[in-house]
Amino acid sequence: MSMAATLPAPRGRIDFVGIGFAIALSVAIIFPLIVVGTWAFTEVWRYPNIVPQQFGLRFWNQTLSRADVWSALTLSLQLSTVVTLLSAAICLPAAYAFARMTFPGRNVLFFSFLAGHAFPKFGLLVAIAAIFLQLNLIGTFWGVVLIQLVGTLLFMIWIPVAAFQSVDRRMEEAARDVGASPLRVFWSITLPQAGPTIAAAVLLSFVGTFYETEGAWLIGAPGIRTMPVLMITFINNQMVIQYGAVLSVLLWVPSFIALMFARRVIGGGAFARGFGG
Repeated sequence: MSMAATLPAPRGRIDFVGIGFAIALSVAIIFPLIVVGTWAFTEVWRYPNIVPQQFGLRFWNQTLSRADVWSALTLSLQLSTVVTLLSAAICLPAAYAFARMTFPGRNVLFFSFLAGHAFPKFGLLVAIAAIFLQLNLIGTFWGVVLIQLVGTLLFMIWIPVAAFQSVDRRMEEAARDVGASPLRVFWSITLPQAGPTIAAAVLLSFVGTFYETEGAWLIGAPGIRTMPVLMITFINNQMVIQYGAVLSVLLWVPSFIALMFARRVIGGGAFARGFGG
């Protein structure tokens, strides 16, 4: 028997550096959320006490009794829904064309969708605002829709392109060989495989639009006030920290619902096998 066969197998090394970074990252993400969540349900919390002296829902009642909070929440949901649907209608066919077709200027046009994210966003918004001012779109619902639509291009173009490119072409060719029409192939083969990734892009676009602040503030003011814009107004104009904390918790709700839905749709290896697996 060789000496190598008699030696014990080396023990797995513990990556203390990696564990330390993971703990530090978790604390950096979770600790501020815990603090904000605690403030939302706190009525009295004075320095130097580590734990609040009094919990309650007084600030929730005061915040939720305001008509501008409900109007801002409704408006944010309406904007997110409209922008996401328009983005899907415009971008998904374009993504399919980029993934499956060859045409002049394809690469230049494809990479141009990154242009809006390659430069400082606020400078780009100011330039667009100057154009919107001439078109009387400042302070209008559709002006905010258009400016937020620009922010969804990266998600709704790049991610679906990757989804369509990852579809198994052999399954599509086999379906065509047995006489399936192009529409039937797309509906039965292509879409089920690309569907989970496209669903992720749609959810990211919805959540990103709901939380978008700069465009909604610059283009929408003063007539359009979304939930994030209202929260900034509360923080700037109210000295009571609980008002901003309550609005922050309210802003977490749509994101939490979207992530739970994404977990049901995309979880369980759905990216690898698609809906039809």
